Amino acid sequence: MKVAHLILTYTNPKLTERLIKRLSHPSFDFYIHVDKKFSIKPYLYLQQYPNVFLVHNREDVRWAGYNTIKATFKCIKEIAATEIKYDYINFISGQDYPIKSAEYMLNFFEKNKGKEFIEFESIEDKWIEALPRITRYHFVNFTFRGKYRTEKLVNFFAPKRKIPEGLKPYGKSMFWMLTPECAKYVVHFVESHPHLERFFLFTWGSDEFVFQTILMNSEYADRLVNNDYRYIDWSSGGTHPKTLNIQDFTALKNTDDLFARKFSQDANSKLLDMLDQL
Repeated sequence: MKVAHLILTYTNPKLTERLIKRLSHPSFDFYIHVDKKFSIKPYLYLQQYPNVFLVHNREDVRWAGYNTIKATFKCIKEIAATEIKYDYINFISGQDYPIKSAEYMLNFFEKNKGKEFIEFESIEDKWIEALPRITRYHFVNFTFRGKYRTEKLVNFFAPKRKIPEGLKPYGKSMFWMLTPECAKYVVHFVESHPHLERFFLFTWGSDEFVFQTILMNSEYADRLVNNDYRYIDWSSGGTHPKTLNIQDFTALKNTDDLFARKFSQDANSKLLDMLDQL
């Protein structure tokens, strides 16, 4: 069993280093994509670890923008280019942290080999409140004067958008654990359908739709497990999850999830120490 942990980050290299140490194992490699807006210098020292690779072809990631998908695609391609035979790619952020040991995770992947782990929900039938994110035009990837006024005008006059290729839209969390074969399928499908890529370019939060939509409309649908095994607390409301603290330890200890988010190295050092003992 060989796993590539793909980390999308822009801040707190010390937390990333702690994650690497916590999951140190010959079967685990770590690929780190640092947002192009930020200097990569604070992360260079992580290359001292033999199983750590910094992604070279970086992307300027914008929150809720299609650039997140572009960054993810670049990472998948770099992982594939190594020709290392990975069984899984595990996609996480720089504010995630493991709540299970490396041995536990390896056993999990061995028992579930061949399954694809990603949360999904039908946007038309269940996650209906997300419909405007795909039926309206969103200019989150662009920066120009009068952007929001232009966006309003376009949506006032233009008809509602429909996803191309007759695809049924699905979405949920942006994080997943997929076989390389499955991840590469998504990259190839989107990039070989430019009009579909353009559609996602004007979607709000496309990182929560692209993988689910492509896979649920593919032959991989039967292999999908509707669970990404992430503990995320949305009780604070809004579009950002709660930053976990010491009061969350019992819940983290008792969950079957493999990772949790989000964490802060400075604010959560005691909690991280306790999680390392699990």
